[in-house]
Amino acid sequence: MATTTTPPTEHSHLSSAEVAELAREKRSPKALVGMIASYVGMALIVLYCIIPFYWMIVSSLRDPSQGRSTQFIPDPVSIANFKGVFSGQNNFGRSLINSLIVSGATTILTLLFGIVAAYALARLTFKGKGLVLWVIMACSMFPVIILIPPLLKMFSSTEPFQWFPRWVDTYQAVIVPYLSFGLPLAVWNLTAFFKQLPVELEQAAMVDGCTPGVAFRKVILPLAAPGVFTTAIIVFIGAWNEYLIALTFLQAADRQTATVAISKFTGTTGFDTPYGTIMAAGVIVTVPLLVAVLLFQRRIVAGLTAGGVK
Repeated sequence: MATTTTPPTEHSHLSSAEVAELAREKRSPKALVGMIASYVGMALIVLYCIIPFYWMIVSSLRDPSQGRSTQFIPDPVSIANFKGVFSGQNNFGRSLINSLIVSGATTILTLLFGIVAAYALARLTFKGKGLVLWVIMACSMFPVIILIPPLLKMFSSTEPFQWFPRWVDTYQAVIVPYLSFGLPLAVWNLTAFFKQLPVELEQAAMVDGCTPGVAFRKVILPLAAPGVFTTAIIVFIGAWNEYLIALTFLQAADRQTATVAISKFTGTTGFDTPYGTIMAAGVIVTVPLLVAVLLFQRRIVAGLTAGGVK
């Protein structure tokens, strides 16, 4: 005769009295107040993050003549501001391409250098490795405004910086500074990710005839994909949203990034502020990043939490 067994529940190891006590604690006023407070706190955080974006969308959908309106719902709804973004002398389409080129090149170069450096720091043993990591992170702590004068001197002079042949109004004038902010993040994040991968994986691959380079490329790198993907997304967003360096070194209209172009939008008279057009451009710049983060949020979370638990 076949017998069935009841699978153990979460509290199967507790006695009936302990289970009843646990149920009373869950129903206690103190626990209820704590649960309500946690939900209220989360709701406030969500509203704090969503309301500015909602206001940007609402402002972009207003009629251009209602730029200073404070209504929470646009009346009437108009897409004239979105048309205005790509009309006139805004040159916003070219600015989006410039932002894509700069952000994409920064992300690719950051990953190329960051993966190699992080793998070396995770696998090699040498004196001062902790100091190296500290110095790498310290390099990202300098305020951007402090770096502008020396970089401007280097990129606009021929003496004594002959190896920078007047980089102003070139893509590399912003890509190189962006690397100084993206690389520390990439090295730190990927080092923690590579450390959690067991060394035995590479050893087993080399026993099967792989060289260290092949073992890294075909075994370790695919396993590190969540960390690499997370780093790429964060670096890309940082480069896409950067303003001060791009404003300083990209003066030509055909080289400006999207953030710089938005700051230079002019109204119909050249003196008024086109709030609706600026908000519409902000929506165009923000929505692709928001969609990418929502689509790949699991990979991003996996990459950020890597190395937290061994």
